[in-house]
Amino acid sequence: MMKIAFLVSEGVPYAKTGGLADVAGALPRYLARLGADARLFMPLYREVRKKGLPLTKVLDGVLIPFGGRDLRFSLWKHEADGFRAYFVQNDEAFDRDALYGTPSGDYPDNGERFGSFAMASLESMKRLGFAPDILHGHDWQSAAALALLKHRYAADPFFNGTRSLFTIHNLAYQGLFDKGILAALELPGSLFNMNDLEFYGKVSFLKAGILYSTAVSTVSPRYAREIQTPEFGCGLDGLLRSRAGALHGILNGVDYAAWDPATDALIPASFSAADLSGKKACREGLLKTFGLKAGPDVPVIGMVSRLAGQKGLDIVCEALPSLFALGLRLVILGTGEARIQSDLVEAQKAYPSQLGLRIAFDDKVARTIYAGSDLFLIPSRYEPCGLTQMYSLRYGTIPVVRATGGLDDSIEEFDSAARTGNGFKFGDATPAAMLGSIRKALDAFRDRSAWTALVRTAMAGDFSWDKAAGEYLKLYAAILER
Repeated sequence: MMKIAFLVSEGVPYAKTGGLADVAGALPRYLARLGADARLFMPLYREVRKKGLPLTKVLDGVLIPFGGRDLRFSLWKHEADGFRAYFVQNDEAFDRDALYGTPSGDYPDNGERFGSFAMASLESMKRLGFAPDILHGHDWQSAAALALLKHRYAADPFFNGTRSLFTIHNLAYQGLFDKGILAALELPGSLFNMNDLEFYGKVSFLKAGILYSTAVSTVSPRYAREIQTPEFGCGLDGLLRSRAGALHGILNGVDYAAWDPATDALIPASFSAADLSGKKACREGLLKTFGLKAGPDVPVIGMVSRLAGQKGLDIVCEALPSLFALGLRLVILGTGEARIQSDLVEAQKAYPSQLGLRIAFDDKVARTIYAGSDLFLIPSRYEPCGLTQMYSLRYGTIPVVRATGGLDDSIEEFDSAARTGNGFKFGDATPAAMLGSIRKALDAFRDRSAWTALVRTAMAGDFSWDKAAGEYLKLYAAILER
């Protein structure tokens, strides 16, 4: 049985700020179903405690040297869905209101917080007698573990058989800290050079993950190629090109047990590809939720997104007059950058009968948008994987996306003559390119026979974790053979 240790900073259902949590919550469960011994390690946040889950203490008051002092931690366990989750308890570091910071910025001691988490996780594995075949780290918050394995634990026989995979979920977040963090982790100060961990005068945790892992992966094949270019490489494209032979892209999956319009209790009516009648009721429920009116021939476009420039919301704001000239309705749910939020609020006042807006996040409303919209718009400037296009496909809502990252990998341009494809794509991050793609989608929408076929094709797509977990197992096996 292959033993896999996941080091993550968040995971569903324990704590979540973004898509990383969805991956960390699903992938170990699906690997366990395929016969692997997959165990999750993450911090014991205040948010985890609030869940009231049945946790069992398995290590108590462990002391390890950290930053010239003894670091004390305990370890708790939760078992569910065929795999074990372990939580590192260090209340000084993790008993806080939020995972990473406050609205004014990141916690200034995040280097120490997640460096200590990495060290405590490795020490926990030793005390549990769990020597992983694969240590699978995710994003900068876990990357210190790869530096520790390479240097501090290099001579430790316990990890002799351990190989590693480091997954980049978003290269833009790198974990940059003052060089004093090396001493705290008891790593050699000589690593503060451009060929190791130094990055423009700081220590880069993300760079440690890229440099010291056996292999590197990203969350879509196209993003794996994009980050090797200056446009998307965030200053690390040269390093990533040097590791091109060990760099892989595996598209994230969706847990269809949780995302299924036939069983989703949060949407106004259930439906399936065989019986789409409930989707009409979802559309009516969506319009009622946002106080809009639209006949069956008026297309409704939905968006569930962080309201940020990276997500292309500024492009949407610029295009609103032209969009509404097409006679459609647009509903948007999300929070984000103050300027974009303000622009959308003003636009809603100017177009009250065409724009529905909620500056918030509400899972019930989000699912109603997935189920009740005709089209789903994702104009991201970059998107490592994206999950919302996969959700919308499952609910028969056709994506219009910018052809980048996982959006490009998961969406195939619809061909009305051949009845192939599952959505619409545009290349340039401009209002003109986006509007051109939306017009093509509206042409298809008016052909009811072609549209119904497109909806059923979209719903039949397989972006399940069963498929993605199998790809990860193949990669793990290849890593172990190296």
